[in-house]
Amino acid sequence: MTGASGMVGTALSFNLRAAGHTVVPLVRPPQLAGPGQAAWNPATGEIDPVAAHRTDAVVNLAGASIGGRRWSVKRKELLRSSRIEMTRRLIDAMARLEPRPGTLVSASAIGYYGDRGDETLTETSQPGEDFLAYLVRDWEAEARRALELGVRTVILRFGIILSAQGGALAQMLPPFRMGLGGRVGSGAQWTSWIALADATRLIREALENDSWQGTFNAVAPQPVTNQDFTRTLGRILGRPTLVPVPRFALRALFGEMADALLLASQRVQPQRLVTAGYSYLYQELEPALRSVLAAG
Repeated sequence: MTGASGMVGTALSFNLRAAGHTVVPLVRPPQLAGPGQAAWNPATGEIDPVAAHRTDAVVNLAGASIGGRRWSVKRKELLRSSRIEMTRRLIDAMARLEPRPGTLVSASAIGYYGDRGDETLTETSQPGEDFLAYLVRDWEAEARRALELGVRTVILRFGIILSAQGGALAQMLPPFRMGLGGRVGSGAQWTSWIALADATRLIREALENDSWQGTFNAVAPQPVTNQDFTRTLGRILGRPTLVPVPRFALRALFGEMADALLLASQRVQPQRLVTAGYSYLYQELEPALRSVLAAG
């Protein structure tokens, strides 16, 4: 597993081990690899063949934080290389393993669709045309190279993953708890989300269910507007949400990142998950937020 120490990777590792699976994190730099881990050198694509021997599946969660900081030219290069080049090296390494893993589950993002207003988006919708959309499109193309190796490949386009321990929600909580929360921009933009518990269950299902293949929108079936998200979070916390953040201020602070992450509207539906019969733990936002905040 790449990205095993991240928010999703940590929760997923716990979930898989509890179910009796053996999880082998890919660790870089190689000299930091300890017992039960596999040394991984992305620059060369080398994986410790002993630690990775007889691996059944690979989970690819690697990637620098999209919302970690303003998108300078250097930062954008890192966002691309940490996903696209890393995935390319990973597939190259998988090709050299003997026996070869039978399954790849690779993370992706609904940033693929770009800013689409009120349009309902499914897995068959066309990609957007901004930086993030091109990044995700190229990222997925590298993951699909595993198909050429005869590897069953599942790509999960995640929306905002709700966790009090990390990600967008964790960044929102301090101002909201101080009563300084409010809508972002107009508040009319759509937010597609998924609870961390469902995100990890989806990955596990993708690993265990051989009928799953291709691209899935990894979101809950009930997206909400930013206004509704704001009001729901404020109600749960018992705090007012009267301090809107205007569009011009966001653009001044975050530049291009504001348009792609904070102001973009993505009304995404998990059409293929519904067809596959996936049973959500959390389909509605309020129960999901209450559970996440209670656990956090």
